[in-house]
Amino acid sequence: MWELFLRALPLLQQAIVVTLGLGISAFILGSALGMLIALLRNSKARALKAIAFAYVSIFRGTPLLVQILLIYFGLPHYGIVLAPIPSALLALTLFSAAYLSEIFRAGINSVDPGQWEAAQSMSMGYWTCLRRIILPQALRIALPPMGSRLIALVKDTSLASTITVMEMTRVAEQVGAATFRYLEMFLMIGAIYWAINQVLTILQTWLEGRWTRHMR
Repeated sequence: MWELFLRALPLLQQAIVVTLGLGISAFILGSALGMLIALLRNSKARALKAIAFAYVSIFRGTPLLVQILLIYFGLPHYGIVLAPIPSALLALTLFSAAYLSEIFRAGINSVDPGQWEAAQSMSMGYWTCLRRIILPQALRIALPPMGSRLIALVKDTSLASTITVMEMTRVAEQVGAATFRYLEMFLMIGAIYWAINQVLTILQTWLEGRWTRHMR
């Protein structure tokens, strides 16, 4: 096992960077898009609510693997050609935004409606109220499911191997094919995924405790 690890180490070092880069970048971009979709879902304009609902329905209702393949193999038919990593990042971002939008929407709707009314009575505008009063509380409520979504997203990056992205699963496939030691390689990769997600879990727990103390 150890000699196999040393043999795969140069590729694994690059693959871990790609995996973390894809997962964290998709989470950040998906959070921004998800917040926009959540606000559209809570909008009073029916057309905007319908668009946001349709987006969430499509991207939550179809497999991520299908979305990745559609972007990588389907868009070239319309003259849009993306390299493997941008294709994977786009798919992961759109996919995560659908889930994160529902997390944000639940957090926003969990805030007491009386706080909106109090802000309006003080002549505070919608965006000011949202930024200063509602979102800090909503994000505290949404933090645990956001952490779970980030962990799931890191694991979902393994699907990028289907379009030749050199992330950890792709490396395991290649080294396994070269050495015929698939079991050991995939056990090794599984252990690395577990270690990464344990670090993320500890970070999430620390943030929860820190933010909860701050908001008391």
